[in-house]
Amino acid sequence: MYFNIYLSHFQVLTSEKAGIINRVIFLISIIMRTVILYLLVIFAVRLMGKRQIGDLQPSELVITLLISEIAAVPLQDPSQPLLYGAVTIAVLVILEILLSVISLKSFYFRKLLSGQSVVIIQHGNVDQAAMRRVRMTVPDLIELLRGQDVFDLADVAFAVLETSGNLSVLKNSDQTGNQKIGLALPIISDGRVVSESLTALALREVDVEHRLQEQNLKIVDVFLMTMDCYGNVCVVPKTKEDAE
Repeated sequence: MYFNIYLSHFQVLTSEKAGIINRVIFLISIIMRTVILYLLVIFAVRLMGKRQIGDLQPSELVITLLISEIAAVPLQDPSQPLLYGAVTIAVLVILEILLSVISLKSFYFRKLLSGQSVVIIQHGNVDQAAMRRVRMTVPDLIELLRGQDVFDLADVAFAVLETSGNLSVLKNSDQTGNQKIGLALPIISDGRVVSESLTALALREVDVEHRLQEQNLKIVDVFLMTMDCYGNVCVVPKTKEDAE
C-alpha cells in the first residue's frame, strides 16, 4: 500500500516537472523565433536600403507593411512553421529589389510605379487644378507649408508635392542678388531626355544638344541635367564607370 502511495506521488511530481520543462522549452522556442524574425526583418529592411517611413514610395510602403504583417504571424501562432514566414519575406525583398532595379533603368516604369511630382505653386501662383488632381485641400497646403517654416503664402516662389508626400519649397528670399532662380526640372536623367520637362520649359531636344555642345558633351554622356524657367542649368556628367 505504501509503495502505491509513493508511486502515485512520484508520478505527480514527475508530471509536474515534465509540465514545467515543457513550458520552459516552449518559452525558449518563442524567444528564439522572436529573435530570428527580428533579425530577419532588420536584415530585409537593411537590404532594401530604404529611408524613413515618411520618405517611402508607395511600393516601398506596401512592401514594408507586408513584411511586418507576415513577421507577426509566426509570433502570434507558434504552430506556424517559421520557414514559411522567412521564405515569404525573402520573396518580398527580392521583388522590391527587382522593382528598384527596373525603376532605375526605366523612367516610365518609375513614373507608373511611384507617380511623379506635381507643381502646386509656380511663380507665386497656386495651381488650383493641380491641387484638385492630387486631392489636396487648402488646410493641407497650409500645413505642409508650415512644415517648411513658411507662414505666409506670399513668401513662396515655387512649391512641389513630391511622390513621397513631402512638399519642397523655394522661397522668394532664396533669390540671390539680381540672379533669378526658378524651379529646376530634370532635363536629362541617366542619359535619357525627360520629355515632360522639355514641354514644361517649352524646349526642344536640339536646344538641349546645343547647350551640351558648349561643354563638349552629348546627351548619353550626361547623368543629370536640370534647368529652370530662367535658363539656369546644372549638368552632372556620367562617371567613367557609368559611361561604360
